[in-house]
Formats: sequence, C-alpha cells, structure tokens
Amino acid sequence: MFWRRRKQVESEPEVVDTDLEPTVEPAVPEEPLETSPPPEIEAAEDAATPAGEAPVDDDIEPEVETPPEPAAAAPPASPFASPFAQPGWSASSMAAAPALDRERLDAGLARSRSGFMARLRDAFGEEGDAAWDDVEETLIAGDVGAALAMDVVEKARAEQHPDGKEAAVREQLAALLVERDVDWHPRPVANGQPAVILVVGVNGTGKTTTIGKLATRYTGEGHSVILAAADTFRAAAIDQLRIWADRAAVPVVAHAPGADPGAVVYDALDAAVAREADIVIADTAGRLHTKSNLMDELSKIRRIVDKRLPGAEPETLFVLDATTGQNGLAQAKAFHEAVGLTGIVLTKLDSTAKGGIVFAIEDALDIPVRFVGVGEQAGDLIPFDPDAFVAALFGEPQAPTG
Repeated sequence: MFWRRRKQVESEPEVVDTDLEPTVEPAVPEEPLETSPPPEIEAAEDAATPAGEAPVDDDIEPEVETPPEPAAAAPPASPFASPFAQPGWSASSMAAAPALDRERLDAGLARSRSGFMARLRDAFGEEGDAAWDDVEETLIAGDVGAALAMDVVEKARAEQHPDGKEAAVREQLAALLVERDVDWHPRPVANGQPAVILVVGVNGTGKTTTIGKLATRYTGEGHSVILAAADTFRAAAIDQLRIWADRAAVPVVAHAPGADPGAVVYDALDAAVAREADIVIADTAGRLHTKSNLMDELSKIRRIVDKRLPGAEPETLFVLDATTGQNGLAQAKAFHEAVGLTGIVLTKLDSTAKGGIVFAIEDALDIPVRFVGVGEQAGDLIPFDPDAFVAALFGEPQAPTG
C-alpha cells in the first residue's frame, strides 16, 4: 500500500502490515536490543546528524494522500504469542493483570529491599541523633538526592510519629509522589483521532524495548496500535522497531534512514486515521540533552502532531534508566524544559539496589512515573502504582490475590 509523501521528502513511506506477513531482516539479529548504552553515544549522534541539515518546513501543509482503508481482518489469536512473551500469556490473561503486576513489582524490587531498604532499617534501629544522620546518608546513597533527603529527615524527625522512625520516613517519602489517575490510559481528544504517544530519551536506556512492550500491552488490552519509526538518525533503529512491531503484531510506518522524522510521524498519523487505529506510538531519535539541534527536532514533531491532529494532546514519555540515578534526573529535567514531558518510564528498576530515584523524579519534575520496567519479558513493563511501590519497597506483605 503506497501513498504520496510530502513534496519535501524524497523517499516513499513504507507501511509494514502484519496482516501481510512482512519479512524483517534485523541489522544485528544476534545482539540483544538496547540492553546497555553504547559507549560512543555522543560520537554516533554527531555522525548521524547531517551537516547543514535542513528539515522539512512544517509550515507548509504536507501533501499526503490518505491510503484506502484496508479490509477488516481477524485479529491474531494472541498478541502475546511470540517467543518474547511470557509462557501462558494470552489476551484473556489481561483480566488478571493488576495482580500479576503487583507480583512482578514485588519481585523486581527485591534487590532494593535487600540493599537500600536493609541499610535504612539498620539506621532505624539506632538511637539518638546519629540514627537520623545515618538515615539521611542512606537516603542519599539510595538516589533520593542530598537536598531532598535532608528535607525528608527534617520533617520525619519533627513529626515524632507514634509508630517510630520507619513509619515517619515512609510517610514523608509517600507524600513526594504526585497525584495521578490510577486508571490512566492515553486518550484522543476527539472521536476518529488516535491517541498519540511520543517516546523520548537517550540511546541505551531501553527506549525501543519500551515501545515494543507498550505495544504488546495495549494490543493485549484490545487496542489497535501503529508504530512510527521516527528515529531515523541511528542506523539500526528502524530495523529494531520492525522486530518489535512483528513481535507485538502491529504495523509500523517507516521511511529510509536519514529521512525527516516529522514526515514519518505525519504519515503514521495519516495511516492511523485511515485505519481507525486507537494509538500511535512514535520512536524519536535517541539524543543527549545537550544536543540543542536534536532537541529542536522534538519540538518540531510536536508542532507536526498539532498540525495533523488540531487540538491533540500527545503524551510525551521520557524513558529513564533507573541505574543512572541523579544523572538521569538531570537528563529528564532538560527534556522537560524543552518539550514538556507528561510522564516517565523508569526502566531496569530490577537491576539496581537504589529505589529512591522514583521519589526524586516525581518531586523534582512534578510529573508521574507512568510505567516501571522490572524485567526483560514483555509483561515486565507495568503501570506504576504509588501505593504498591511503597509497600513493595518497604517489604509490606502483599494482600491475597484471591
């Protein structure tokens, strides 16, 4: 299926429809996808951005023909039926997802409980001023941050909680988490429009993996999803996203490497409207927060979404590697200032003994953590529940699941 691109874009858009059984040849099939940040991120970004690049002027109305609506096709038997999905998963298992999510969160925070929380409990058992000093040092070591740790300890100490130091600190930490809609889902602003999710972040944080897991989760909930391969600056990004699209059984809109990212997003929105898709998830170029030209590209993509879907309110999710701690928080602040983040996806939370970064992020940015990654399987990206997180971090027994 083809349609004309905007005049400014040379290559034809490619839509890989899972109904047509696309063949995907990944650039590096033997290597895991985005499991660790490449050491040459900054050098790769410099090389990937053409000198004197002149992006398409989005003030000119793109000339894109809407593709004909495809014939309705039966959905796959199970969007989880792939080698990557957990054994025994199916669309019907989503009914038990909240209980499964709590179990995964509890298991994923085991390292934090045995490290960060174990040291904190040792400090709680001490007496006098030295105990509070040890609590403060432990919070700082757990990635809560120095200034925030001092504030938490000062308030907890002044409270003189009847149940002791642990209850006082727990109460202060829980108060740092922002209010949120526990039933949050990406939603369109008008009928006939898809909801839009822009996924941003630095290469190596698990951005493409996160997109694949989001697509798997949403298709498992019964939504139709289209992916946009708008990370055109990195050679393997398009192939990686195709692999994830195939695993999640969703179509992906892609152009040639080096194409204008805004044009890819525009064509993906066109395809979503024509196919009456529920959600468009766009993979944007992994970039360092110090690269102003690439940050400007993100702002341009936002303008293109507004032009194609007037009044749209896209979700902009920043993918943050939990193991980077306070350095990752500095990145999130820069992205928030540039494009206005609406949520955080915290990956690799199971790989660190420091769970305090969650409190630092929400307090500093006043935006919610939407999802946390606690494993490598498709179901291990779970919606963030503040109460469940605090309970799991402090080792509170889980309620019976029935």
